[in-house]
Amino acid sequence: MNLELSRSTSILRKIFLVLWIAIVVAGVGSYIYSPSTLTAENMAAFMLRFGGVIWLIYFLFSTFRGFTLLPSTPLVLAGTILFPEQPFSVLAVSMIGILLSSTMIYYFSEFLGFDDYFENHKPEMTRKIKQKLEHPLGFLFVAGWAFFPFVPTDLVCYLAGTTRMKFWKFIVAVGVGELILCTLYILFGGSLVKFVR
Repeated sequence: MNLELSRSTSILRKIFLVLWIAIVVAGVGSYIYSPSTLTAENMAAFMLRFGGVIWLIYFLFSTFRGFTLLPSTPLVLAGTILFPEQPFSVLAVSMIGILLSSTMIYYFSEFLGFDDYFENHKPEMTRKIKQKLEHPLGFLFVAGWAFFPFVPTDLVCYLAGTTRMKFWKFIVAVGVGELILCTLYILFGGSLVKFVR
């Protein structure tokens, strides 16, 4: 019975791994091929089609975007375009989505077996990364990574999940970094969008 369950889990992991790789390739590929389609304005225009459930769509995009490894910047800026009079609501929904996404990615990396793979194939590297993440400065490293707008926060989520960084430390660090970044986007998002145009 345990052998059958183990096989089923292994097959399920492989299916999810293939689906995840396909999503990442499609997302990153479309971003590279046509970056203009993923601008804040285009994302806002797309979400406007959903009318009465626009907040739900925005929340779902914020929550599941992390699996694509695409940056959250255009999505947060799209929120400022969609709801210019509700900055605190945009911040709250964005942060809840980001924290849920980060949590899912953290555990998803373990489900896919990334932790076992790296512990078995790269034990020394895994040990060193884990030591750095668990070090008191590891919190600042994760928070800084989450704050830095030019690298996807999702990568550090996979890394933290793979090395089994303490979850509470990881999620607080991501929350601090993303809260500062999203607040800046929401406060100055309109000016940034006009500048990019």
